[in-house]
Amino acid sequence: MTQKQKKMRLRIIIAGILFLVLFALEHLGHLEEYEKSWWMPIIFLIPYSIVGYDIVWKAFRNIRHGQVFDENFLMMIATFGAFGVQEYSEAVAVMLFYQIGELFQNYAVGKSRQSITEMMDICPEYANIEENGELLQVDPDDVEVGMTIIIKPGEKIPLDGIVLEGESLLDTAALTGESVPRAVRAGEQVISGCVNGSGTLRVEVTKEFDDSTVAKILELVENASSKKAKVENFITRFAKYYTPVVTIGAVILAVLPPLFFGGTWIEWIQRACIFLVISCPCALVISVPLGFFGGIGAASKLGILVKGSNYLEAISKVNTIVFDKTGTLTKGEFKVSKVIPQEIQEEELMEFAALGESYSNHPIAISIKEACTKNLDLNRVEETQEIAGYGVCAHIDGKKFYLGNKKLMQDKKIAYKSYDDSMGTTIYVAREQDYLGAIVISDTIKEGAKTALGRMKKVGVKRCVMLTGDREEAAKTVAQKIGIDEVCAELLPADKVSNVERLLEEQKEGEKLAFVGDGINDAPVLTRADIGIAMGSMGSDAAIEAADIVLMDDNIEKIATIVLIARKTLTIVKQNIVFALSVKALVLILGAFGMANMWEAVFADVGVSVIAIINSMRALKF
Repeated sequence: MTQKQKKMRLRIIIAGILFLVLFALEHLGHLEEYEKSWWMPIIFLIPYSIVGYDIVWKAFRNIRHGQVFDENFLMMIATFGAFGVQEYSEAVAVMLFYQIGELFQNYAVGKSRQSITEMMDICPEYANIEENGELLQVDPDDVEVGMTIIIKPGEKIPLDGIVLEGESLLDTAALTGESVPRAVRAGEQVISGCVNGSGTLRVEVTKEFDDSTVAKILELVENASSKKAKVENFITRFAKYYTPVVTIGAVILAVLPPLFFGGTWIEWIQRACIFLVISCPCALVISVPLGFFGGIGAASKLGILVKGSNYLEAISKVNTIVFDKTGTLTKGEFKVSKVIPQEIQEEELMEFAALGESYSNHPIAISIKEACTKNLDLNRVEETQEIAGYGVCAHIDGKKFYLGNKKLMQDKKIAYKSYDDSMGTTIYVAREQDYLGAIVISDTIKEGAKTALGRMKKVGVKRCVMLTGDREEAAKTVAQKIGIDEVCAELLPADKVSNVERLLEEQKEGEKLAFVGDGINDAPVLTRADIGIAMGSMGSDAAIEAADIVLMDDNIEKIATIVLIARKTLTIVKQNIVFALSVKALVLILGAFGMANMWEAVFADVGVSVIAIINSMRALKF
């Protein structure tokens, strides 16, 4: 509990004790002699002022700034009116119970924020740099790219970088929601926000603090509440028009009936005060945003970052999910799985292929170079030329070598032996017109991909589509193994966008389409879909910037989880709206006809608010 909440609690306790004493004395008849004097309102003003001075101050301050109609104004007018008709105990009770509701709301908001603000704990306080053989603690903002930092066991990693020395296990729970530590050693990347385990690490900084993973995540979390769902925007607009309408209604209720229908002014002013207390829109204004905040908090606990409640609302309606293949459904780790030489040794075939791909940074080229066991003499390579959509032509030892797909072999009229493309990507190798053999490169399916798609179908996703630039045969093989409904293969990035647009046109009203990609080369598609879900790779910059929802640990099983969280959140929000409006409408009608007293009005306001807040807090638990 914050210091402000503790002060509020103390004020409520003091005012509550005074009110109970006065309430008992009044009903026992000990205050009868003061009923007609000025002492009676002054006595009750003491607990009223203790508990409600800030509400009155806020109301006057807002009036001065032109913001007349809000809950503070309603509470002030209603309680002042109760004092005016000599209902002193009711006036104090209304303010007391309203503040109890406010305290409860602040506690609930604090509880909802806790799971998200826990993420604020990933923000490092300092970084260790070595100077003259001693470790100095400096502000992470002061560390520049290229500097070396030392991370001792138990310390947070302050900046993104590459390990120069040391081995350790990193606790990534704050970022990914996963308790299993990640092993790192020299040459591997580490990201800010993780906690170093058992070993000391020397790390070369690769990003300034403002560009680091932890800074981007904190910015994302802080801005999440600014993007409101349609339901939230509706409630905001509703409250804007609703409050002045009920205020005018209360004035009409106080003035017209005694003029035209009889009855005393005190009786109708009392009814107008009851009407005002009942009509206060606290339950809606508080509980709806709190429900969405709880849903975002529940997701963040599991390593799912949602950029705003509008995206939480959208993902609850998703019925089509489109996946990129490489890095999303598969690991994106290309490995040479088979070497098929033709009248040449296997090692020699791999050497020629590695030399031909020596100047390429394509994942397939890298996998060939990694699989080659010989030391490469790049002086043997005179020239390389990439043939778009076909492969590579390289001059090695004064001869032309062709490395590529079937189309390249056919284009150069080289007699080759074709292989089943479902095994993976096949690279055919030829020297001049002589076919030398083939190398098969495979990408492995992610563990849990099939289970993840099964879970998505269970939560109501009707259609799973895969878009890939890979060959159709390899794409269909992956699709069959994991349960994809539709495959679009051999696509360029622009083709992916046009396919997503086609799928969007096929959607019915109210249905949403999500695209899941790695957030780097899929940025155009991520932004075009109704909801972009990025595989965060524990905090890839492109993923955080391009997507609406980020899975911090690349676990696509969490897509079904966020759909369930979103649907639970929307259900809770709708329950609060229906409950609050129903109770208020009923008690408003009773109040207008004189069938509800101030205590029932207090329940219709504070009681309904507290129940709605408790219901909203259920969104936090998943």
